[in-house]
Formats: sequence, structure tokens, C-alpha cells
Amino acid sequence: MSHPNIADKKPAVLELDPGTYYWCRCGHYQKQPFCDGAHQDTDFAPLSMEIKEKQRVALCNCKYTNNPPYCDGTHSKL
Repeated sequence: MSHPNIADKKPAVLELDPGTYYWCRCGHYQKQPFCDGAHQDTDFAPLSMEIKEKQRVALCNCKYTNNPPYCDGTHSKL
């Protein structure tokens, strides 16, 4: 299995409106944390996430979280 690219060692803290978002799992997209299809030549696929109401989230940018797509602090151990 391939390892994801560490896009950043801090989360993307965003306020998201309701809707469907696709979180990048491969870490190759230059404008993290969302997918743009850069994973096409990898073993990764984006993770679909549904936001029901406007909320502030911390999305993982290191790609090693144990609670995808949300940051769990794993980046501090990399």
C-alpha cells in the first residue's frame, strides 16, 4: 500500500456550509484539504463527507489521522 503525501503538519480549520465535500486522502493536491483528482496515479480515492449545517471543522492535512477527515493530532508525532 502507498503512503500519502504529508500536505502540512497542521490542520485546515475551516467554516463549511452544508453540502458534500471530498477530502483529499493522497495529499498531492496543492490546495488542501479537498480533492481535485490528483490521486489518479495513486492507490488513493477521496473521502466523501456530508456537512448538514454550517460548522467549523479541523480537517487533517497530514493524512495520517485515525479519524478521517478530521484532525486528531497525529501530525504532532510525525
